[in-house]
Amino acid sequence: MKAERLQKIIAHAGLMSRRAAEELIRQGRVTVDGRVARLGDRADPEHAQVEIDGVPVPVAPERVTYLLYKPVGVVSTAADPEGRPTVVDLVPDTPRVFPVGRLDLDSEGLILLTNDGELAQRVTHPRYGVTKTYTVLVEGRVTPRVLRRLTDGVELDDGPARALRAKILDRRTDRSLVELVMGEGRNREVRRMMETVGHPVLTLARVAIGPIRDRSLRPGRWRRLTVDEVADLYAASAGVGRRVQRC
Repeated sequence: MKAERLQKIIAHAGLMSRRAAEELIRQGRVTVDGRVARLGDRADPEHAQVEIDGVPVPVAPERVTYLLYKPVGVVSTAADPEGRPTVVDLVPDTPRVFPVGRLDLDSEGLILLTNDGELAQRVTHPRYGVTKTYTVLVEGRVTPRVLRRLTDGVELDDGPARALRAKILDRRTDRSLVELVMGEGRNREVRRMMETVGHPVLTLARVAIGPIRDRSLRPGRWRRLTVDEVADLYAASAGVGRRVQRC
């Protein structure tokens, strides 16, 4: 792709006007591939890494990211040798996208599918700190002591695991609804943690990926993330906790 003026690339990402982008460049807040940009610089939006205040800007024109509510019984892979339905079957065929992380076959909830490899890496690798939030219906009456065990950490067969935060949403005699915020996503980690503390999982749903939530999505439905939402994910992965401000 032909190199374009940097302020035009930033403006086309939908975050701000060209004039606002020019001002950020003048202030030295924009980098391209790690180098501080200057007004008049050009870049290839397909390959350049453009950042504002250290937060990557989604500038590649062919990048797409879908937010899907995965139903129970759908596999979180691009293909399945057993012929079961996959998350890729539920979104458009083109451009080709891949699931970001996984949800168990028996679990439901939000999952991202994208062709943005950098974003996928940032969302899935624990070092970037993009949390995942789950609501879990479990057997038995969960107590504050159980919540402390979950946040202090429990020992699983593949090493210790802990929730960053845990709270009770609803509690009855025979079952409890718990919200867990996790910093990593090992295989069936939440289910194994709850089993370890004596509360087997009845249902499990992922309700947030970092700052991304959508209570309106129903099982099997999807939508494309907005530019702001993609920027929010990049900001969360950079430890910024806020989006690049729209100007």
